[in-house]
Amino acid sequence: ADAYLLHVTTTPSVAYVARTDDFDCGIMISASHNPYYDNGIKLINSNGEKMDEETILLVEDYIDGKLRLFGQEWKDLPYAHKDAIGCTVDYVAGRNRYMGYLISLGVYSFKGMKVGLDCANGSSWNMAKSIFEALGAKCYVINNEPNGLNINNNAGSTHIEGLQKYVVDNGLDVGFAYDGDADRCLCVDELGNVITGDHILYIYGKYMKERGKLDNNTVVTTVMSNFGLYKALDELGIGYAKTAVGDKYVYEYMQQNGCRIGGEQSGHIIFSKYASTGDGILTSLKMMEVIMARKTTLSNLVSDLKIYPQVLKNVRVKDKKEAQADPDVQKAVAEVAEKLGDTGRILVRESGTEPVVRVMVEAPDHDICQKYVDETKAAIVLSMESVFGTIFSIIILHEVITLRMVIGCAIILAAVIISNLSETEGEAISAAFSPPATVLWERIAARLSLDFDAISPFPPWLPISFLSTGSFHVFDLYFLSFEKIFAACFSFS
Repeated sequence: ADAYLLHVTTTPSVAYVARTDDFDCGIMISASHNPYYDNGIKLINSNGEKMDEETILLVEDYIDGKLRLFGQEWKDLPYAHKDAIGCTVDYVAGRNRYMGYLISLGVYSFKGMKVGLDCANGSSWNMAKSIFEALGAKCYVINNEPNGLNINNNAGSTHIEGLQKYVVDNGLDVGFAYDGDADRCLCVDELGNVITGDHILYIYGKYMKERGKLDNNTVVTTVMSNFGLYKALDELGIGYAKTAVGDKYVYEYMQQNGCRIGGEQSGHIIFSKYASTGDGILTSLKMMEVIMARKTTLSNLVSDLKIYPQVLKNVRVKDKKEAQADPDVQKAVAEVAEKLGDTGRILVRESGTEPVVRVMVEAPDHDICQKYVDETKAAIVLSMESVFGTIFSIIILHEVITLRMVIGCAIILAAVIISNLSETEGEAISAAFSPPATVLWERIAARLSLDFDAISPFPPWLPISFLSTGSFHVFDLYFLSFEKIFAACFSFS
């Protein structure tokens, strides 16, 4: 294959060049919004879209040395020989042409506008300023000195507080923060307030609606978009769709349903008429277009949008699907949803990359959000298999149960839950610890469908050995101090 090198460039530029210059694919090496040591590879197809999952999995299998294709194992792929050997081509012209394309989309002069740019010490460092200056803006740039190690380091859209201060201190009209590979953008208004992806969808969705450009009258969001966005879109008579989290799913929906704008709260915004991926610089140019067209400030453009307080917490679990399917968890979620009614919402979903379940509540008041998140998280912690793994093991290894085991189980359960819950969350389940240990054990036994009355004691001098789940070891509660018991519990919670 021939490799065309775009040098230091953005992910959207690779997608643009792959799409417009008839390449078979594009490859972007980038830390994206992460630290430099989390460098990764983004694969883009010939249409400038993220590669399909099946192909990505094949590439991963090859990297991991376990690729099986066409009925055989491939530890190494065959090398090309003689005239079939490819070459590398310096193709910085492709990147420059992409910059020219973005400049061509500017329908207004930015002359007289003071614009702050935070380039995250990433790939936009030598592109964003040139594009804005070509359109007449006076640019004030921070975090534009990449050294290979400082990408996203207290910079860019994931650390936007630096740009907030910079905009206010320098009296700027607006600020834009990109992530490391510039496929996302967050904004800062002239007052120093953060403008998220939800704000951007509201601003541009409304702008398109007013000009009759909003095809299908639909803005595409993810399930994590703020409840306030949906309320505002309802008031404008704009429809919306909700996809799974990930700009890939947003784009797929847009393509299948002919939608023109969609994105995520994090700042991945897709303008399907102009790009096939999220594009941070394009997003900032579109925000400037609305500001110039409406002859107003960014803060005024979002004045009618009320973003609801949102509390999001993660619960580490052994089985994400099982935790969500637990009847007590589902009951807790249903109760919160009923209490919130049309004033907010609760969302419980599993992480795609970590062994955690995310609990998110939006409501008019932050304290209400906190309360309902804590209640739901408490229900998940109480239902986790990891919490009751020790109890299961005791039942499996012993036919009879003593008071020592009851007390030991109570201590284990308390320690595991306490280690997973904050003080506020602990209050939500304090009732579970107020009864004596025997009552607590009776509750546990009921959960495990045991006949509590049939549980009989055995000699108190017999050591209580058990094997917990996971990587925990065999312990003898009879000889362990309470301090060691708690330490052991914390190790597997």
